[in-house]
Amino acid sequence: MGDQYLRQFLVVGMTSRVRQARSNPERASKWLTALPERKPARMATVATANKTARIAWAVLTKKEP
Repeated sequence: MGDQYLRQFLVVGMTSRVRQARSNPERASKWLTALPERKPARMATVATANKTARIAWAVLTKKEP
């Protein structure tokens, strides 16, 4: 199921992003600040990493910004 290193890298990066959103909610999206309230912390980071991976894949395959 894909590159394990890349998945781990995305999850670690999104863990940092979710923590940053908790400390500075005014700088983060509403979706990201509300996610840890609905889901456990680890599930929120994996969901965010999944969303980021899907966006990156779409940008790469469509070759559009």
